[in-house]
Amino acid sequence: MRLSAKVEYGVRAMAMLAFYYQSGPLPLREIAQQENISLNFLEQFFPDLRRNGLISSVRGSRGGYMLSRSPDEIKIGDIVRAVEGPITPVDCLSEDSPESCCNRKDGCLTRQVWEKLRDKINDVLDDVSLDELVDVKPTYIKQQGGI
Repeated sequence: MRLSAKVEYGVRAMAMLAFYYQSGPLPLREIAQQENISLNFLEQFFPDLRRNGLISSVRGSRGGYMLSRSPDEIKIGDIVRAVEGPITPVDCLSEDSPESCCNRKDGCLTRQVWEKLRDKINDVLDDVSLDELVDVKPTYIKQQGGI
């Protein structure tokens, strides 16, 4: 099981916003440049992050994106679910498409394993907040005046 590039880059971009949380809006092109992520790719899922209330945007020459709440209030699971939807290791656990569940739902011998896996993954992702990711400044981030 692998997480998508959207999830990986979404968490990295949100960590960047958390790092600069006190500095105001950060242009998307700066996030793309510092994280070495395609600007076009970021533009594909930033609306999902905004729609889910994780970020807000500011227009204008000093505009950009910023976290909509404190980094300690945003969990990694919030980001994953915003860009990918519910975390489900198998289709039959999907809340979005219950029709994908087979007719053995009630008598399935393996369902409990997949439910336990889903719950553990959610527990881990919901236990880590953005502020925990940005305790130490990565060496590749430009100095404050560089943005």
